[in-house]
Formats: sequence, structure tokens, C-alpha cells
Amino acid sequence: MHILALIVLALATQTGRNAKAADASYAPLWLYQGTWQVTRKSAGSGAKPEQLVNRCALLGKYFACQQTVNGSEGGLVIFIPAGKPGHYFTQTITPDGRATGKADLEISGDRWVYSSRWPQQSGNITYYRTTNIFTGKNHIHFEQAESPDGREWTQKDSGDEVRAGSPAP
Repeated sequence: MHILALIVLALATQTGRNAKAADASYAPLWLYQGTWQVTRKSAGSGAKPEQLVNRCALLGKYFACQQTVNGSEGGLVIFIPAGKPGHYFTQTITPDGRATGKADLEISGDRWVYSSRWPQQSGNITYYRTTNIFTGKNHIHFEQAESPDGREWTQKDSGDEVRAGSPAP
């Protein structure tokens, strides 16, 4: 009986350590939580900023942010650790229940790079990349680009996200 109690205690301690390690792998993603004002270069000068609200949660090994843009649900973005620190697989679920396809996120300090590819009807693949540069916890500069081959990139848009309201913890 004593041995069984020791085994249960050891397993509970290890589970607690694993949970803390998992929580640590999601720590940078919590920066997204909250309300952001988004200004896009493509919107032109004088355009009203978009409002982006991220409501994020951790459930088991899944970290997810429901994104609402200007009051309309935009999608649920799911993040899963991909085996090495700072690397995640991502998947977006649209409000009609469709998954947009597996993508990648690489975090290196304040530089976050999302990459994905999408097959076209022609049989070709278009590559997409969004680079987020954080300046503190409350400002993100982003650049969105696409490529026909994954080597030569054309910038399609850029802009800034500024946290509205209280700063991130």
C-alpha cells in the first residue's frame, strides 16, 4: 500500500512538472490576448482602424484564440507546440466550421513568422508569410507577403497593431 501511495505521489509530481513546462511553451502566445487597433497600409491614409479582439484560452495541449474583427467573428486560431521551442503548428477554423489548413509559426525573440502554402486550381502552390515584429507587449508591426516558389516574396500589405486599453501583463 505504501509503495502504491509513493507511485501515485511521484506521478502527480511529474504531471505537475509537465503541465508547468507546457504552460511555459505557451507563454509568448498570451501576448495576443486582448483588444487591438489595426491600421493597414492598404486601407489608405485616414481610414478608420480595424478593431481586433483576441479571446485566448489553454485547454490541454491546445492554445486557441477566437478572433473578432470589427464585431464579427473571424475565426478560431489553434496553436500546438511542434517539438522545438518557439515552433508551433497552427490551424484556423472559420465561423462556418471549415479548417483553412495547417500552417507554421516560428518565434525568435520579438520576431514571429507565420508561414503557409495553399494549392491553387491551376495545380501551382502559393506560399504565404506574415511577419510580426513586437515592440514591447503592446505594439506589433506586421508584413504580409506571398510567393509562387517560396523564395521570391512580394509584400502584399503591412501595418501596425496597437493594444487598446490596459497593457499586457
